[in-house]
Amino acid sequence: MTSEITLFVNPAAGRGRGGNAARPAARVLREAGFAVRTVVGTDAADALDRARAAVRDGTGALIAVGGDGMVSLALQAVAGTDTPLGVVAVGTGNDIARALDLPVRDPAGAGRVIAGALKAGESRAVDLGRVGGRWFGSVLASGFDSRVNDRGNRMRWPAGRLRYDLAMLAELAALRTVPYRITFGDGPGSETRELEAVLVAVGNGPSYGGGMRICSGARLDDGLLDVTVVGPCSRTTLLRVFPRVYAGTHLGHPAVTVRRVAKVTLRAAGVTGYADGEPLGPLPLTARAVPGAVRVLTPR
Repeated sequence: MTSEITLFVNPAAGRGRGGNAARPAARVLREAGFAVRTVVGTDAADALDRARAAVRDGTGALIAVGGDGMVSLALQAVAGTDTPLGVVAVGTGNDIARALDLPVRDPAGAGRVIAGALKAGESRAVDLGRVGGRWFGSVLASGFDSRVNDRGNRMRWPAGRLRYDLAMLAELAALRTVPYRITFGDGPGSETRELEAVLVAVGNGPSYGGGMRICSGARLDDGLLDVTVVGPCSRTTLLRVFPRVYAGTHLGHPAVTVRRVAKVTLRAAGVTGYADGEPLGPLPLTARAVPGAVRVLTPR
């Protein structure tokens, strides 16, 4: 066990909770006997460079303090390496932490989980999704949900979650289907389908957006991605079915289908893909599951 570990901090996460959360987490880890250094970048690119340098220098663990965006950034540094990832989830959504059954908005509790796992030598190997050179832990979104993100990112008012609620209402008013061309799988057994859909979500984990279980059946250790397709439906139907996404019961609706594959390619004009809430770029995009791509500090 290497006693020096690295806190990877987003001070702005959760409306300022990130910086505050680093202190109790660091205190717990130091009390457990670890030497803790903190990495805070001037921007995302600088922060990632610093996190990768810490991994190269042999840090005993990289601990992401923030929301899903910060965890996703940390994944870019630790995926495919022997450095384990710890998560102190204090963001708005925290879907990756929820999927891992880790404490949410409890930095001292998260610190205790991390310290206990490090001392016991316990970690869990989990799958990640990969698009090109980018890793993701939860869901790749496209269609209606990505247009909500696009609109919300363009808005300057209001702040926080309300911005995306208003963006969702605006996109509902303009609801339309998207013509997709989707290739499920790879090689001789692959299948390509052309279809109309309101959205297509590709889940390594089950949820996004703070607990919306769009890919409710997705597991982090099965080597597969769950592809949830919401087909053509009216605004009324979408509004009626949408609340069910928090329980995952929307998967039983006739407009919703799910395929489980190791690789999928999404093609559609004018659609941006988002993964872990961060923009990936315009479709087409190919996502593949990478089994056991990262070790997470969590009790067995």
